[in-house]
Amino acid sequence: MSKTSRTAIVTGASRGIGRAIAVALGGGGFNVVINYNSNAEAAQACAELVKQAGGQAVTVQADIAKSEDHRRLVDAAMETFGGIDVLVNNAGVAPKVRADLLETSEDSYDYLLDTNLRGPFFLTQQVAKVMIEKRASDPVFLPVFLPDNGGPRPCIVNITSISAYTASVNRGEYCIAKAGLAMMTQLFAARLAEHGINVYEIRPGIIATDMTGPVKAKYDKLILEEGLLPIKRWGHPEDIARAVLAIAQGALPYSTGQVIDVDGGFHVRRL
Repeated sequence: MSKTSRTAIVTGASRGIGRAIAVALGGGGFNVVINYNSNAEAAQACAELVKQAGGQAVTVQADIAKSEDHRRLVDAAMETFGGIDVLVNNAGVAPKVRADLLETSEDSYDYLLDTNLRGPFFLTQQVAKVMIEKRASDPVFLPVFLPDNGGPRPCIVNITSISAYTASVNRGEYCIAKAGLAMMTQLFAARLAEHGINVYEIRPGIIATDMTGPVKAKYDKLILEEGLLPIKRWGHPEDIARAVLAIAQGALPYSTGQVIDVDGGFHVRRL
């Protein structure tokens, strides 16, 4: 496998939004480390799609909730492709049971926070250190006050949700985790800017995935009949993937800590 192309780690890449991101990056010529938790067959199918799109891929099993698993992702990127240029924190879980806020269990809270917030935090910490080490030895690195001439900067992209600011009282633990991930974006953006590493938050709206499948009828009515969104359609994983690819290719070099809404206009306040 080539060690000259840029390399991205995409967590939760075996299906849904993560798979679309991995394939889009493959189409952009990236090497992609495809993380999955349990479905090896789906991860391998994603790897084939990445290769068909023009990239290289390797699949790596790792439970993002477990810090001890993070090393496998980092090692796979370094040993197979020689570096890490992009980290996409996409892996996430929904509550197993949507319970009223007053009935939320500690087990559900811990399950959501471990996978959706704690895991991404410590994975980002590990990857950032690798990026900093490479950046420090890069002969084309320029101080942050000068324009870049060495190609796109390394970057970290966190996939959050409109639930970062939209209260759903039957899945409060999910909202809290996404709100925390939004603040995590700001923190790492501030900390890593001096090293020439940009950090972004992509905030999806209502996206057609297996996670939203159980509430399809509800959102069909809200979107198609009741005008919830200015853009009257469901979002698709590819909508998120296009935004990630633009960032990874260096389209926003003078932005960091930026929130990019990919939500059909949900965030627009209307009277």
